[in-house]
Amino acid sequence: MNIMIIGCGRVGSQLALILSQEGHNVTIIDKKPGAFDRLGGAFNGVAAAGNGFDENLLKELKIEKQDAFVCVTSGDNTNLMASQIAKKIFKVPRVIARVYDPKRADIYRKLGLDIISGTVLVAAMIRDKIIENRFTGYLVETGELGVIEIEVGEELRDKRTNELNMADEFMVVVVERKKKVIIPEPDFRLELNDKVMGVVRTSSLKKVKERFKL
Repeated sequence: MNIMIIGCGRVGSQLALILSQEGHNVTIIDKKPGAFDRLGGAFNGVAAAGNGFDENLLKELKIEKQDAFVCVTSGDNTNLMASQIAKKIFKVPRVIARVYDPKRADIYRKLGLDIISGTVLVAAMIRDKIIENRFTGYLVETGELGVIEIEVGEELRDKRTNELNMADEFMVVVVERKKKVIIPEPDFRLELNDKVMGVVRTSSLKKVKERFKL
């Protein structure tokens, strides 16, 4: 894929490195040339200094050929302005923007932008660490789904993973056994002390926890 990233901070630089190492064609823009030092020698894409909402610069860097456009600068206004330009003017198929202010995130999501609010996700992660222990509710930003961890005791020993599933409420997706991660077949048989990770609908969390005595 051809992917353009605006912002070479901690998130943008790591995203650029990951995508570049996966073989994607990555172009990253930052108004501070020194920001590109974060990329090191492993990055084999294009790094350009400038503003992510400069239409002339975007054209020069062939924005019309991009499959995705990602804005992860430290400023909400910059991210939203650049995203609107990419989506409305240049018709980039996939446009994603990071927004810090949750209230703005809701507004711009309604305008058709694909928004990620790190503030909401981090707050949800910390909340789950404090309150739920075995549950993480940040699988999707809407909070509709989460991941729950179940340790296999005597009651679940020798059960098959499909016996644990609950239609439209809970599904086993991963089993950890002796530090090895397994994506199980439906008839995979559980052993004592396995750790089961499953996707749970948050509205069914109480029901799932009661079933597995969590």
